[in-house]
Amino acid sequence: MEIILGTVFLFLGVVLCGIASLRRRSGAKILVWLGIWSGMYGMMRLLNPLAAAAQFPAWLQIYVPYVNTLNGFLILVVATRAWVELSLGKLRTFLWGVIYAGLAIAFAGMLDYFLSGGHGRFRPYNNLLATCSLTILIVVVVMPKLARRFLIIPNSRVLQAGTLIFAVEALASNVLGWAEYRIPTIWDSLGFAALLLAIAYVAVQLVFTNERRWLSMERELAIARQIQTSILPNGSPQIENLRITAAYLPMTEVAGDFYEFLPVDAYRMGVLVADVSGHGVPAALIASMLKVAVRSVVPCASDPSAVLRGLNRALSEQMPDQFVTAAYLFLDMEERRAIYSAAGHPPMLLLRDGHVEAIESNGLVFGVLSEPDYPVRVLTIHSGDRFFLYTDGVIEAENGKGQPFGNARVEQIMLESRARTADQFSQKVLGEVRGWRPNSMAQQDDITLVVVDVA
Repeated sequence: MEIILGTVFLFLGVVLCGIASLRRRSGAKILVWLGIWSGMYGMMRLLNPLAAAAQFPAWLQIYVPYVNTLNGFLILVVATRAWVELSLGKLRTFLWGVIYAGLAIAFAGMLDYFLSGGHGRFRPYNNLLATCSLTILIVVVVMPKLARRFLIIPNSRVLQAGTLIFAVEALASNVLGWAEYRIPTIWDSLGFAALLLAIAYVAVQLVFTNERRWLSMERELAIARQIQTSILPNGSPQIENLRITAAYLPMTEVAGDFYEFLPVDAYRMGVLVADVSGHGVPAALIASMLKVAVRSVVPCASDPSAVLRGLNRALSEQMPDQFVTAAYLFLDMEERRAIYSAAGHPPMLLLRDGHVEAIESNGLVFGVLSEPDYPVRVLTIHSGDRFFLYTDGVIEAENGKGQPFGNARVEQIMLESRARTADQFSQKVLGEVRGWRPNSMAQQDDITLVVVDVA
């Protein structure tokens, strides 16, 4: 009977851990702890001197008492850790206290076992801690008002029934144990099986509920990604003597970066690059608002200062807790003139005649003042010029030592890639940033690049 029960509980523990490994993102930690709990209980049965342990070689049987003693102390810690995953509020805090107390008793008990030969002086303390914590759990599970307040899944009749069956058996076993009377093992196993299956039933419900929530969120994020992608330009405008390319690499499903082209005619166009503070859905919503706001500034596309003031005016009242940096470049190929202005954005880089110049003309980021001033820089356009606008996800990418990629590396790549096309240069930058970041480290920010070459 011991061998059968031990094998069943050990196998059940493996099954629970296996399910947890397949549902790792769905809050399946409770299944892991249930699996460990079940496996430890199964090992206790298998290592019983009257069961499988009796078939071990003599040299291996020496270690069985030590394993059984450690198992006996730590099984309370593991069981309580499983309950933590179902608890809320002060009950969760209490259970963590039980875990720390159980670990302290286990350490003292094992030390005593090694030093004195196992008199079991700390076993009563472990039993008392188990009895007190179990009593509190019974009260919380059985009373609907407390269950609604302190349990993730309240009013589960299966959990109530399993807990009561286990509690009756465990309390009886502990009380009778103080009187040095041991009830048959089968009753202990049946009580434990009732509790384990009840918690497993609730845990599986919780896992699949979380799974459905994840799937729903993924579908919504996929739709949001499609919508956000649709607001970005689906190509580059055809402007006389200009070669334009853009790269957009979001950190998550949706991003806070944004870029837009404002073509005026066959010789003139504007380029806007913006970066919303923060990440994820809130930043993406602000980026989507930028698309709408850009329409209002199209008539003044040739005036970067007016464009930035108009965008700030349109957005400042809608985003009280977030800020937006932006850079705007207007190119006039008929007059061979470039006009640049920015709102708290990293400097534009200009490659000309084998030299890289950082072009800065910054005003305040969007959302600080209602009518800030945005100074402009006017540049003469030369054949062979390369204009490079980007968001700070490029220069702030960190390596394993926490060092940022930095402006200097970007400028060096510009110099080394001056013979490359605009598209090849943008891919080179992205490749270098990926190489700078360790493979184990996720992308830390959204990345947007816009490269304009003068033919």
